[in-house]
Amino acid sequence: MDLKNSVAVVTGANRGLGRHLTAQLLGRGAKVYAAARRPQEVDVAGAVPLHLDLADPGSVAAAARVASDVTLLVNNAGVATGTPLIAGEEATVRFEMETNYFGPLLVTRAFAPVIEANGGGAVLNVLSALSWLHLPEHGAYSAAKAAAWALTGAARLELAPRGIAVSALHVGFMDTEMAAHVPADRKTDPASVAAQALDGLEHGLPEILADEVSRRIKQGLAGSPAAA
Repeated sequence: MDLKNSVAVVTGANRGLGRHLTAQLLGRGAKVYAAARRPQEVDVAGAVPLHLDLADPGSVAAAARVASDVTLLVNNAGVATGTPLIAGEEATVRFEMETNYFGPLLVTRAFAPVIEANGGGAVLNVLSALSWLHLPEHGAYSAAKAAAWALTGAARLELAPRGIAVSALHVGFMDTEMAAHVPADRKTDPASVAAQALDGLEHGLPEILADEVSRRIKQGLAGSPAAA
């Protein structure tokens, strides 16, 4: 996909990786709707703030009406609560699934007709190395991201005939607010991750592995679960 003169919506654009993706898309010549629950927090010069709340279908539909010229959707918004599946609060497990799986699904369903009407384009889903590596202390997050990985694959096949490519970005811990508790030497620079994601989109890659952790875990998927 040629990002120059493309029109993108980036969810969760007010901070972290979303902010870097927004700034770098603008730097590559794209128009960017910076979507957030609190659009007043968007501070990237040149971006168009857009209200979008993954928990509010009405706001998603309204955003798709406002951003009617979009050719690229970046499903970046998400949460990580550090909740185990068995011992954790059921409401929190459901919250992670609603945000990290049903949220991107809802936004993709809203924007796919827009992208198709504008001649086609792409969807990028920001996933995680924990889509594949399922640690008990991050069980709710892993389950939701694994579901989002399945969503990505199914949507890729469903949307291809409509001229929409679907890609997945996998990365381990990034140096963002979400991973503030993680030691610095285990985190990747989100600016580097954003650059790799956009390079991957421009080259039409269906899957972008943005750090050594993701590449190593992906290579190990053929092993037995006990060896993971």
